[in-house]
Amino acid sequence: MPRRPARSVPVVVLHGWRGSEPEHWQSWLVDQLHASERQVRYPTLPDPDQPQLDAWLAALDETLTGLPDAGVDVVAHSLGAVLWLQHVASASEAPHPARVALVAPPSPQTAIAEIAGFFPPPLDVDVVRHASEGTVLVAGDDDPYVPEGIADAYARPLKIATTVLAGGGHVNVDSGFGPWPAVLDWCNRDNLAFY
Repeated sequence: MPRRPARSVPVVVLHGWRGSEPEHWQSWLVDQLHASERQVRYPTLPDPDQPQLDAWLAALDETLTGLPDAGVDVVAHSLGAVLWLQHVASASEAPHPARVALVAPPSPQTAIAEIAGFFPPPLDVDVVRHASEGTVLVAGDDDPYVPEGIADAYARPLKIATTVLAGGGHVNVDSGFGPWPAVLDWCNRDNLAFY
């Protein structure tokens, strides 16, 4: 019988542009959380190849509906991380208390036409703090989608803790991130630190 996790709140996993293939760490994470009987919501966001912000926000709102008031964990990768920032900035009511890991968000200055409607993301430190029990950034030091580096792009403006992965790229399958025990450990612990 699988060991019960130390933390038992539901987990919301948000994929990025073009989704996450079966070999991606997000798919692995969802399988691991299900195996430990953790409640997980992992929506396939609409039209992942040509995403529209309004449609993704509506899908996220639907995903969050009915979650317990005791809180959730949010693990968002790439454009999913930007979606979360857009969500908390546009929420009409207080969001669920959440502990949030934003993994490899693209540069706020991105010029990729297919995702341009998500940018620039709102980088309001007070909104982000109000919307969570804590937020942490995780990114590769050589992510091609954040050429200015995660510190300049997000950590300094949002004043949040950051874990930089040496050689981590975009923290995806191409960068060697299939099974990723560190993200599972983060989900199973109550503290915010990501290591």
